[in-house]
Amino acid sequence: MTRAAVVPDLNAEGRWRVVLARDRRYDGTFVYAVRSTGIYCRPSCASRKPRRGQVAFFPVPEAAERAGFRACRRCHPGAASPADPRVALVRSVCRLIDARPDAPASLATLSASAATTPHRLLRAFRAVLGLTPRQYRDERRLAHFKTQLKERKKVSPALYEAGYGSTSRVYERAHAQLGMTPATYGRGGTGTRIAFAIVPCALGRLLVAATARGICRVAIGDDAPALERGLRAELPAATIACDDDTLRSWVAEITAHLDGRQPHLDLPVDVRATAFQRRVWEALRKIPYGSTRSYSAIARAMGNAKAMRAVARACATNPVAIVIPCHRVVREDGELGGYRWGVDRKSALLKQEAESRTGKN
Repeated sequence: MTRAAVVPDLNAEGRWRVVLARDRRYDGTFVYAVRSTGIYCRPSCASRKPRRGQVAFFPVPEAAERAGFRACRRCHPGAASPADPRVALVRSVCRLIDARPDAPASLATLSASAATTPHRLLRAFRAVLGLTPRQYRDERRLAHFKTQLKERKKVSPALYEAGYGSTSRVYERAHAQLGMTPATYGRGGTGTRIAFAIVPCALGRLLVAATARGICRVAIGDDAPALERGLRAELPAATIACDDDTLRSWVAEITAHLDGRQPHLDLPVDVRATAFQRRVWEALRKIPYGSTRSYSAIARAMGNAKAMRAVARACATNPVAIVIPCHRVVREDGELGGYRWGVDRKSALLKQEAESRTGKN
């Protein structure tokens, strides 16, 4: 039996050590993705190793692709045999869903097709992808809808091709997830005006972007051009312009917060979200400065103790770092967990807050 089969639940630092060692025994147990390149690899990939802060880990290739990463052409991570037998089950059902995005994603129907029980199928999906079959269907359908919008530029053909049964359902559900009407998204954000500024900060470079209604994006990185490219990539037709003067006061508040000089932030935000995401983000804004909460504690506070993975996904998709303090959410055992802008930055943020709070006490 391989070590990978015996120890499937490595923490993030354990996975990083495996990547540094290029240990082939762990191929198929997880993949790692590099934010600066947008590529994910198997642990044994011979490519040049990135800095730790640029790396995120995913249990399966499908999860990395859902997060927007593409497969490495050198190591072909999708070809690695999965160590967990549940992966094969989930992949087979995902193929069924992908083939019929308009079909109901009921557990009974899908489990019968996969020759398993609804309970086992649901547990497998949550363990491998962190979501239910229905949620997977909804995400894939929305992703296909976005692709169709950009290709066709018209809403009606795109929504039916993606499997939506009516325009009302698209405007009810997709608007919150796209951040604008489907027609506007299909035009690459035409008509949307966004101002942004990039400044040095304690964590590297800080990008703050806003619409007329509030802050819509806060990002942290090492490279200013890369931060700007990330802002423009999602909405290539939006009117996006650098405007330091317009954002000066908001940028000053955020940088002061990062330096420990302004513990409390109460800035307007303009972000679209599902109802669940919004509830999670509201819960995050209530975590006191200098304190942390576990993913499970947030889930329990929301009345659903089993929603830990969904809480983690809401944290990972938070578009306004710092303003919505997702860095204050950690694992039950005290491990930091993941952070979109790098675990080192998450550690530095928590250390700064703890020291500032202690100093004031």
